[in-house]
Amino acid sequence: MEQNRDVQDLVAVIKQLRGENGCPWDKVQTHESLREAMIEESYEVVDAINKKDMANLKEELGDVLLQVVFHSQLAEEVGTFTLEDVVEGICNKMIYRHPHVFGTVNVDTADEVLMNWESLKKKEKKIATQTQVMRGVPNALPALTRAQKVKKKAADVGFDFGTPEEIWAKVLEEMGEFQEAVDKNMYTKEEEFGDILFAMVNIARVYKINPEFALTKATEKFINRFERIEEGLLFEGKQFTDCTKEDLYSRWDKAKQ
Repeated sequence: MEQNRDVQDLVAVIKQLRGENGCPWDKVQTHESLREAMIEESYEVVDAINKKDMANLKEELGDVLLQVVFHSQLAEEVGTFTLEDVVEGICNKMIYRHPHVFGTVNVDTADEVLMNWESLKKKEKKIATQTQVMRGVPNALPALTRAQKVKKKAADVGFDFGTPEEIWAKVLEEMGEFQEAVDKNMYTKEEEFGDILFAMVNIARVYKINPEFALTKATEKFINRFERIEEGLLFEGKQFTDCTKEDLYSRWDKAKQ
């Protein structure tokens, strides 16, 4: 019969794994060595949410919790902080940033909540400029997500191209500069291509589209269509190398339908 375990049981498990007679792998881990695991586990949570797989979501949330407890144990061993400090910190933050729930501030909409949140965050972190706010967006985020957040921070203080027409004009301008860099084989090709992506992220923001999710869906759609083409080729006893470009284009159009 399975025992009813809680977070303290997980803490005890990690302490034992890190102990003198623990696991050779766990004993040599560091904050740095666990970075990729934290990123991967977080993405697996998102994947479970996208698939609406609640059983998998429960498992993946456990994996993220493991990372939190593991990092806290590493910090405790050198006297930096403990898991209790982590919990206390996040509780205090949530109470401080929700004065409309735990205090006397009145708000009516979710947008007002976000405005208060950002204002309190600036005060809490002693942020004096919007540039500091932008630099606070983590470099480790996926590039599209980071660009979206930076664009939002600029728009929050009125630095924005405004209408969709103006933003589309900026996209076309950046595409023209990229084409010029390509035609002249300039070293700025990468920079100009980045400018196109950055401008497209602004389009996504205006239409309330998450560019990271949109590109993920587009990639998945490409794989699905590619699979349909390959299945057809295998049924005919063919390989991709047996087809002309025109044949492949035709098959792609049928796969889209």
